[in-house]
Amino acid sequence: MSPPTLESKLDRLKAILSNLGSVLVAYSGGVDSSLLLKVAHMQLGIRAIGITAVSPTFPASELEDAQRIAAEIGARHKIVYTNQLEIPSFVTNDATRCFHCKSHLYQLLTTQQAPPHDAHIVDGTHVDDLGDDRPGIAAARRWGVLSPLIDANLTKADIRSLARELGLSNWDKPAAACLASRIPRGTPITIEKLTRVERAEAVLRQEGFRHVRVRDHGELARIEVSPPDIPILVNPERREKIVTAIKKTGFVFVTLDLEGYRAGGVSLSPSPALLSH
Repeated sequence: MSPPTLESKLDRLKAILSNLGSVLVAYSGGVDSSLLLKVAHMQLGIRAIGITAVSPTFPASELEDAQRIAAEIGARHKIVYTNQLEIPSFVTNDATRCFHCKSHLYQLLTTQQAPPHDAHIVDGTHVDDLGDDRPGIAAARRWGVLSPLIDANLTKADIRSLARELGLSNWDKPAAACLASRIPRGTPITIEKLTRVERAEAVLRQEGFRHVRVRDHGELARIEVSPPDIPILVNPERREKIVTAIKKTGFVFVTLDLEGYRAGGVSLSPSPALLSH
């Protein structure tokens, strides 16, 4: 039997969503949840709603993107507010952080379900996510959240191709992760750390870099950009401008990770020697 085509996978996704009848899409504005909201809107119309949870870990720029894409789709879009910093097990920032964060999110989404037709909660988890350590998937299953992209056997590459085919302007948007992922495990998460990371990454984006991370190591900011962008960043004039701007966000030292941006990278605690320079 030949492998399923992209068209057949899309047909499968349409059928899955149609059969659900009504859905609440856990919608961040990233390409995965945007495709899911797009197809859900195509199949279900007003019975598909994108729900974006705004919190201290969600950058303001991401909210702007989510609102813009939802408007492009023409889908119903609702914003709810939450604060993971009120959850001690999240603030502790150990290996279970993502589980507690997602559990809090999905519990919040269940409060948005309303009779007479309680909508199914769906998320943008896809086939490629299954190979990673994803505590959030365990949280989703605990709260009965469905993953139609997995059921339709869609990979990340499939999702980008379909998003482009269906006219989504963010089809090539770089992967995003919550701001808490920039803080090394074991280091308590605070609003001050989240804010300076968000501002520091905004500096890099304003300079034209698309794939960026600023890892927070106390007084030190560790920058990650795509390897091809490293020579551009270290241009003396641009480097000085970036360093000055990032120091204004609250960091004392600014360093560049020569390995470059790595999707799913982990903030590891630097050695004391690194921090002393």
